[in-house]
Amino acid sequence: MNDDDWPFETTFYGEPDADMLDAYAPDIDQTPAEPPSPEAVSQALHDVFGFPGFRGVQDRVVERVLHGQSTLAVMPTGAGKSLTYQLPAVLLPGTCVVVSPLIALMHDQLRSATANGIRAATLTSADENRGETMDRFRAGELDLLYVAPERASQPHFRELLSRARIALFAIDEAHCVSEWGHDFRPDYRLLRPLLDAFPHVPRLALTATADHHTRTDILAQLGIAEDGLIVAGFDRPNIRYAIRPRESAMHQIKAVLDENPGPGIVYAPTRARVEQLAEKLASATGRRVLPYHAGLSPDVRARNQAAFVASEDMVMVATVAFGMGIDKPDVRFVAHAGIPKSIEAYYQETGRAGRDGDPSVAVMFWGADDFARARQRLSEVEEHRQQSERQRLESLAGLVETAECRRAVLLRHFGEEPPARCGNCDNCLEPADVIDATTIAQKLLSAVYRTGQSYGLGHLEKVLAGVSDDRVLQRGHDQLSVFGILRDEEKPLLKAVSRALQARGSLVPTDHGGLALGGDARTILKGEASMMIVRPPKKERRRRGNADGGANPVGDPLFDALRELRRDLAKDAGVPPYVIFHDSTLREMAQARPSSLAALGEIGGVGARKLDTYGEEFLHVIRQF
Repeated sequence: MNDDDWPFETTFYGEPDADMLDAYAPDIDQTPAEPPSPEAVSQALHDVFGFPGFRGVQDRVVERVLHGQSTLAVMPTGAGKSLTYQLPAVLLPGTCVVVSPLIALMHDQLRSATANGIRAATLTSADENRGETMDRFRAGELDLLYVAPERASQPHFRELLSRARIALFAIDEAHCVSEWGHDFRPDYRLLRPLLDAFPHVPRLALTATADHHTRTDILAQLGIAEDGLIVAGFDRPNIRYAIRPRESAMHQIKAVLDENPGPGIVYAPTRARVEQLAEKLASATGRRVLPYHAGLSPDVRARNQAAFVASEDMVMVATVAFGMGIDKPDVRFVAHAGIPKSIEAYYQETGRAGRDGDPSVAVMFWGADDFARARQRLSEVEEHRQQSERQRLESLAGLVETAECRRAVLLRHFGEEPPARCGNCDNCLEPADVIDATTIAQKLLSAVYRTGQSYGLGHLEKVLAGVSDDRVLQRGHDQLSVFGILRDEEKPLLKAVSRALQARGSLVPTDHGGLALGGDARTILKGEASMMIVRPPKKERRRRGNADGGANPVGDPLFDALRELRRDLAKDAGVPPYVIFHDSTLREMAQARPSSLAALGEIGGVGARKLDTYGEEFLHVIRQF
């Protein structure tokens, strides 16, 4: 999208008027001080932080700040963003006011700054010494003062700032100011009046994740000139990226834990899933695994977070509420049990691994139902943001389905021109076999359309394969032109094609777990768009229980619970258990652990009727595990 296509009017929430600015005009002279000499800067860098020199673009950012120039610095996690305002705070007269979104993040940075001998304090609702902090500020005894945007945007805080000299305004996690940003916070839009009340004080906005439109919006909302933009490279070469279809999240994530003994974070989409994974991973691995989500009490969250920060091998299973406030350098892996909100969110969340520069791993396990839920949530977004959110989801689908270098796709999203291959992602280390699946996609889409757009993949697969079971015959689907048109060599690819079509929105779930045409489905059907997929790797069947390759698992409590439910339903209906579901269907349920009707409908042997009749009862059992 070009600048000419910019979809929003740039508005400033809470634009100050002249009377407001006059009412809170600073009482203290805020004329910029003379910048310190390069020798003084180098000496402070060494004495306060122990660094022999700057890294990356730190020197450029610090130089602008020391010369009173407002700046937006886009720097990857681990590149030392905090130093770009902490060092000027030590060198310049007055206090650097840092606006930060989370109390936990502020307190973490406060500990680090204080450990370096910097005079710092936080002014938050969690602090009991607020009076003392304000007295220290007025007396000029603070180099750094951390506040949340909700407090910073209030008139009484502006009045407090007028009582002392301000050296710098630092706006951390600045992507929160932009409606294009993935963590938009409306209170960040209210900062402009505060900044404008101190026109001679430079502004430093900092973020690790901002694409072109987000950067443009940040500059406009915070009143920073375009020539104040400094963008460091987004590449985190020490992180190995891998993205795989989700088959059994628990077993797949357990394998990640087995391969990575150091600290790690597992992101799960819901509170219930967090609790389930934390309990099961702790039991299966013997490691300390704790949950973190907004439903836990503040005391429990604080205790679990403190344990993780202090640990050398602990695993935290969490919703995305966890992480922004964590400055832990030795996280060795980040695993996603479902898709993140966007590529920006994925980049930021995976960036919590390997901040110390040592080799780390980022693994995502995804399913078609993830994208179905994400598209359903689009209807809940404000209308003027739906287009941008839809673009974000499509970009994420492209990252998930690509056979190209993952890192190259990530970096191109942020406007860089990386090499074609990085050598440190799954697609580079094990190049994928890309095949043209357009014909299979057309067959599947045709079957969806001709069966009335109300059946799940299990039934559609039978129709396409020419299986004449009772349901197919009763509905007359054996008489359709799509009956039996799927060739033997195409059958193993059908699930992968269905997953890819759902990721790009060409197939969408119905309210009752069926599939319907969506997005560019008709374009594919007409042959005007192609469908390339990565050939699924051949699975090595692990024999469990008896020698029979299809033997039921022994000692799997979920499988046993599913069989018990099937027995009860069969008894109530007066039919043999296999009429409800075959053992193979229950085995697949136990392995895949679907979390929605749409996902359950992808299980072999689950047709639309059984989905309607029994779906919620089986999902209820699965959710307990």
